[in-house]
Amino acid sequence: MFDVIIVGGGAAGFYAAIHIAEKAPHLKVAIFERGKSVLSKVKVSGGGRCNVTHGEFSPKELTTNYPRGEKELLGPFHKYAPMDVMAFFEERGVPLKIEEDGRVFPISDSSQTIIDCFLGESNKLGVQVLKNSSVKAFKKVEKGWQVTTMNKHYFAKKLLLTTGSNPKIWEQLEAIGHHIVPPTPSLFTFNINDERLNGIQGVSTHAALEVMPKKMFATAKEELDLKSLSKEEPVLLSEGPVLVTHWGLSGPAILKLSAWGANILHDYHYSFRIKVNWTPEYTTESMEAYLRKVKELEAKKTVLRTHAVEIPKRLWAKLVQAASIGQDERWADLTKEKLQDLAEQLTASIFKVDGKSTFKEEFVTAGGVDLKEINFKTFESKIHPTLYFAGEIINVDAITGGFNFQNAWTGAYLAAQAITSE
Repeated sequence: MFDVIIVGGGAAGFYAAIHIAEKAPHLKVAIFERGKSVLSKVKVSGGGRCNVTHGEFSPKELTTNYPRGEKELLGPFHKYAPMDVMAFFEERGVPLKIEEDGRVFPISDSSQTIIDCFLGESNKLGVQVLKNSSVKAFKKVEKGWQVTTMNKHYFAKKLLLTTGSNPKIWEQLEAIGHHIVPPTPSLFTFNINDERLNGIQGVSTHAALEVMPKKMFATAKEELDLKSLSKEEPVLLSEGPVLVTHWGLSGPAILKLSAWGANILHDYHYSFRIKVNWTPEYTTESMEAYLRKVKELEAKKTVLRTHAVEIPKRLWAKLVQAASIGQDERWADLTKEKLQDLAEQLTASIFKVDGKSTFKEEFVTAGGVDLKEINFKTFESKIHPTLYFAGEIINVDAITGGFNFQNAWTGAYLAAQAITSE
């Protein structure tokens, strides 16, 4: 018999357990983890450095990083925000730093520092951690909850689920009346097989991106009039750093598109077209006018060896080649058509996306427990009192940058406060 059972030995589970045990030392608290090790996602997050949160201290601004959950998290972030998380770790001997892009990491640059903090604190506070304890079922009983593992029944007055994207737990929640928004991948990169990207892996630059409407690529024919397509209104927009990879495109601007467009791109079966403006300060028309000036000033130079715009040289070379401009062709020899083609390659390159790849090990999903069924003051179920949620089990997800962890910390903290308030 426990006072509180927490199902899920990840970030939210440990964070809640520590706060519960600190505030109410008399409570008997247990974490059930299905695997043989705990905090595995924490270990790989942020490339092994653990991006614990983001240095955005305005709750309103913070919520704008959540494609799902923006409205619901405003109140919770007013109660518990990144500054509180940073104080939690600092007070427990884990100094943090805010990097230039706002991401917050331990000064050690090692996720093990965070793991050691959690394990040390939970052990000191007497939290029981039961590994290899996959929960097969849970049900409401007279004085709380019965939780069943492979070979045992346990009982708890209160139940907190922090199981992330776990289909089996979602199925059980549906069986007791909760609605589950079907999960779809949220943070992913785009698979693109295109000569313009081949051989320039590692190139990174600032770009503006547009996902084009589905009607433009519903046809099986590849001979589409791309010029007429580019005049259509985009479905999704994003701007920021873009990284060329071995499989296509990645980087913050791509990940932002994948997060905000998670459901749309899922409906498209991850087959669609994007338009990339490698020089966002220019339109195609203004770029064409600019290139005409370059042609006048640099008439005798070869186009390939002229660094006419602020993009990486290897990308410039690929776009020049894509405009059918030879490597020895001089500006003076450029036809009006080639100049126009180059302007379009720079400001309106259209790429066919065919599939997705998981972003590092940081697999994030949209979907989960319907937000209408959660009291966001306490993260308690509106359907079943004494049942609580925290982390990715609910239909909240964020762009990359420490925001998904912040959702986990805030939900875990508020659930812990509610659990210990009686």
